[in-house]
Amino acid sequence: QVQLVESGGGLVEPGGSLRLSCAASGSIFRPYVMGWYRQPPGKQRELVATITSGGNTNYADSVKGRFTISRDNAKNTVYLQMNSLKPEDTAVYYCIFRRFADTTGYWGQGTQVTVSS
Repeated sequence: QVQLVESGGGLVEPGGSLRLSCAASGSIFRPYVMGWYRQPPGKQRELVATITSGGNTNYADSVKGRFTISRDNAKNTVYLQMNSLKPEDTAVYYCIFRRFADTTGYWGQGTQVTVSS
């Protein structure tokens, strides 16, 4: 089992910044991938960004150049630095953890990000 604890969501004005954190604990075996998905109001969950334990990253086109994902392997923690936020970034952001050997992953409880003036 893996437990994920997210933090860092909130309300921010357009153009502002937020930093999300997700700490994993439990059966953490490398290699793995961690990252963030989001679910805007009334829409399906979508990929935001992922990073492997080896440091390979992947971003949705809509966030490239504005969001940066990073990780601290010693702390089993992944971060999402979100800059130049737009109203369309408003969503519940979910952390995900998946070991390469597994076909399914673990989800965090979600954290609300609201971009509004």
